[in-house]
Amino acid sequence: MKSRANPWAKYVALVLVVSLVASCGLPRVGPNKREIFAGSVQKEGDAFVVQVNDRVTRATAVVPALGFSDAFLNAGVVGSDTISSGDTLGLTIWENVDDGLLASTGANSTILEEVQVDGSGFIFVPYAGRVKASGNTPEALRRIVTDRLKDQTPEPQVQVRRLAGDGATVSLVGAIGGQGVYPIERPTRTLSAMLAQAGGVTIEPEIAQVTVIRGNHTGKVWFQDLFRHPRFDIALRGGDRILIEGDTRSFTALGATGSQSRVPFESQTLSGVEAIAQVGGLMSTSSDPTGVFILRNEPADIANTVLGRNDLQGPQRMIYVLDLTKPNGLFTARDFSVRDGDTLYVTEAPFTQWSKVISALTGSLGAVDTLASAPSGL
Repeated sequence: MKSRANPWAKYVALVLVVSLVASCGLPRVGPNKREIFAGSVQKEGDAFVVQVNDRVTRATAVVPALGFSDAFLNAGVVGSDTISSGDTLGLTIWENVDDGLLASTGANSTILEEVQVDGSGFIFVPYAGRVKASGNTPEALRRIVTDRLKDQTPEPQVQVRRLAGDGATVSLVGAIGGQGVYPIERPTRTLSAMLAQAGGVTIEPEIAQVTVIRGNHTGKVWFQDLFRHPRFDIALRGGDRILIEGDTRSFTALGATGSQSRVPFESQTLSGVEAIAQVGGLMSTSSDPTGVFILRNEPADIANTVLGRNDLQGPQRMIYVLDLTKPNGLFTARDFSVRDGDTLYVTEAPFTQWSKVISALTGSLGAVDTLASAPSGL
């Protein structure tokens, strides 16, 4: 004879399942809106939660400013015939006597080949002594040497020429078509011309940054700004070191987005809408468009401006709330600037949690029915 199922078994099992679902947290991508707001300073938390509006957007619109100092901007273009330290020169000296100071017997001219301009910019010419060469053109140096020699030999004639091995060079490394050492010549006396000579940048122009190191001074500029702002196309100097690299800024995307990862910037400026688009947008089946959060540590001056205060000191934890469902929500998100190190977090819609509860209960009720209909006898 078949045993009859206990009529109370299904009820008891159902109560147990509901209790289990209620007591155990269901899987989710992170905190919900209520939990985030519960951590605000207004509720004795440690972060300021701020609804983004036009005023907040203006106060937080801080974009990294790249550019060159006045020392770089005011440097004039070096003439193609200007002598620099490290240049190699050739001098020929004619004397208007048969037995001159420099010429050998039977000759009236002397050739000085490969005269190196030293680090201080000087060369040595017999009977003329140490002569300042750097900063002068070959013609100016010719006159100086002539004046030094005319008291030693009558009517000297001097010729000065620059030889191969020009010391006025720059080095280019990084994301450039051809890394190496390049001479500063007439067509390549400015930064953009030298980059073109080296094959151009090999990364996306939107994220390319150009750093110029000159002695103890360093300047950095966006590659595109060399063409947008001609004043950044600075004149080069011998010994300049030029580094081309991609933008290293990034933000982290978490929650109900198309991708959860560390995301590099793809442009000089990045808005909230662009950041969302970069990670694949919101998930239509689970994202809450009223719960888009930007988390960052904000400098005290900006935090004071945003909150209308003047007493905050040091970096402040800020949580900016973007509600895309408001009439101007998309415009606000478009105008809000995302910065390096920000965290973009999108909460799940309340419906998602209810769906998970229903799915858990539906699956559990099937197990309850199976349990209740199981034989109870030995």
